[in-house]
Amino acid sequence: MKIIVDAFGGDNAPVEIIKGAISASEKYNLDILFTGDEQKIKDVISEYSLNDQRVEIVNTTELISMHDEPVKAVRSKRDSSLVVGARLLKEGMGDAYVSAGSTGALLTAATLIVGRIKGIKRPALATVIPTGKGVSLLLDCGANVECKPEYLQQFAVMGSVYAAPMLGIDNPTVGLLNNGTEDSKGTDVHKQANELLKTTEHINYIGNIEGKEYVMGGCNVLVADGFSGNIFLKTMEGTAKMIMKEIKGIFLSSLKNKLAALVVKGSVNDLKKKMDASEYGGAPLLGICKPVIKAHGNSDAKGFESAVRQAMNFVNAGIVETIEKSMPKSEIDS
Repeated sequence: MKIIVDAFGGDNAPVEIIKGAISASEKYNLDILFTGDEQKIKDVISEYSLNDQRVEIVNTTELISMHDEPVKAVRSKRDSSLVVGARLLKEGMGDAYVSAGSTGALLTAATLIVGRIKGIKRPALATVIPTGKGVSLLLDCGANVECKPEYLQQFAVMGSVYAAPMLGIDNPTVGLLNNGTEDSKGTDVHKQANELLKTTEHINYIGNIEGKEYVMGGCNVLVADGFSGNIFLKTMEGTAKMIMKEIKGIFLSSLKNKLAALVVKGSVNDLKKKMDASEYGGAPLLGICKPVIKAHGNSDAKGFESAVRQAMNFVNAGIVETIEKSMPKSEIDS
């Protein structure tokens, strides 16, 4: 299997990206195709004595920054590492594509260059969230600020398809993020989506769900518009960091607490690992006709390795093909 990697996307590119991708290559028996400045990639490989036996490089001359306007950048910077990676995926030069670059630019490139699955109106950015009952899937978490009811319906189907094999959940439950559980809650879009989801095949829909219930493990797949989903995700990430900081402060506050910390160190480390986003890899763009993974913008080598592993699992699970089969015929024909 060959994974295409944007070597110059993200805050820690290219060093951490290259180290993480090559580490994944060695662990999971993968070929890696890097896009980016060829000489700089070779310099990193040499400086850190990395194994390049299964590495291929396609040289590019441009970069897309986090500050570039996504659509304009994708159209004007055609020789950027991000755009070239998407084009190589479209041409069949790899089985999946991973980038830690601009979310907007990656979404644009994936949609305009790679293309959507037939019948999918909007791709959704999905991410794994730790909950009180293990892990769950949240989508959309930033790709679509405004949504129509039918978009949310498709997110629910795609999320269910992804969660079953990737999270190991049989018949995953689906909830709609809302400000109450009653059918009367939410905007007109939420009310219409709720009614639509009740009659949607291929999903185990349990109705509206509030954020506090989801965090406790209220459902396996949480459907949201990209605006609400992104705010919810960032709030979760900030809360997790705050809690871990407070726990550390408590243990360091006195000699007694320091001794207590030694007793529960293992359990605290387990909690820290559960709350660490780098453990879960990147966020797949569900609805694109080939596997595209958005790694976290500040991914270190460990985090990017997890994203590459996720891309491999995405391919092996046949997610794209299953989404195609699960789409209602009326959606495909529309």
